[in-house]
Amino acid sequence: MPAKAVVVDASVLGALLFGEPRAQEAFSLLQGAELFAPTLLPYELASVARKKARRYPEQREALVEALRLGLRIDLHLVEVDHEAALHLALETDLTTYDASYLHLARSLGVPLLTFDQRLQEEAAHPGGDSHA
Repeated sequence: MPAKAVVVDASVLGALLFGEPRAQEAFSLLQGAELFAPTLLPYELASVARKKARRYPEQREALVEALRLGLRIDLHLVEVDHEAALHLALETDLTTYDASYLHLARSLGVPLLTFDQRLQEEAAHPGGDSHA
């Protein structure tokens, strides 16, 4: 049975990697899925690790190790059409980062896994509709 394809964003993967309160939920969502993400995902995960390390300096090494392990997760990093992502961001009033995840999910015709409420709401709308 082939794995179901999904686009995963930094909120879900970060929750799993950095032991956030929704880590178990993230694990359940990701288990057995074929993962796709825009090429910006590693940068976003590194940014999350940096913020956490500054807030919790005593956890710095553990956070660096979590990031190191997370960057080894088997996922397909895909270059997104930046112009299309910009248009989508302007249509939806999402950040260009969030619009990149949404654009990729719509382009691949697969679900978007996110814990970001606003992004989740936009992902629930059919592609191509303008909401702005």
